[in-house]
Amino acid sequence: MNYQDKIKTWETLKPGDVETMTKTMTESDIMLWVGITGDMNPVHIDRVYSKNTRFKDVVVPGLCVAGLISTAVTKVTFGNVYAMQNLKFVKPVYIGDTITATAVIKEKLEDKHMVQIETTCVNQNNEVVIVGEAREYILA
Repeated sequence: MNYQDKIKTWETLKPGDVETMTKTMTESDIMLWVGITGDMNPVHIDRVYSKNTRFKDVVVPGLCVAGLISTAVTKVTFGNVYAMQNLKFVKPVYIGDTITATAVIKEKLEDKHMVQIETTCVNQNNEVVIVGEAREYILA
């Protein structure tokens, strides 16, 4: 597949560029995540255990949800390389929640040939569930 016409270059990227990724989180997503990562935290897989926690139900692993941020960042800076991501998990995400991850270029860092990106995830009620910042190395 030819991606050349989609690659984002230093000249084409600008503050304010924005991309999103939306997905409804499922029990299958959790099981796939557990299989890939080996994360057997019972709060993610055991309804009986989770019922007795402050969450009152199984919660989707935070880094699984944050994977949606990676997609939004990739879309806004397509063809470049993640350098850094910090995250703050604000609210739990439950099976059935529809999450929209947003990546907004905030600043071009000339001396490092990087962009600073604001990252946010909200649920179907527009409640913030994750906030953070990313940096992306711009290769071309």
